[in-house]
Amino acid sequence: MRDSFNDLTYEELVLKREEIKKKYRDLRFDMVIGHVDNPMEKRNLRRKLARLNTLIHEYDLGIRET
Repeated sequence: MRDSFNDLTYEELVLKREEIKKKYRDLRFDMVIGHVDNPMEKRNLRRKLARLNTLIHEYDLGIRET
């Protein structure tokens, strides 16, 4: 199920993006080591990151209001 990021403020979106980036980086490292339970989580995190980047970019362009 999709996470609902639409109700978050700009600052919360930026913090969430940093949190997901860290999870994604750690998961990539674990995949190289070979200790991953769910390999599909990498794709899910990458897509969440793309959704967050889109929302943050919309705020920067003025499409969304703070």
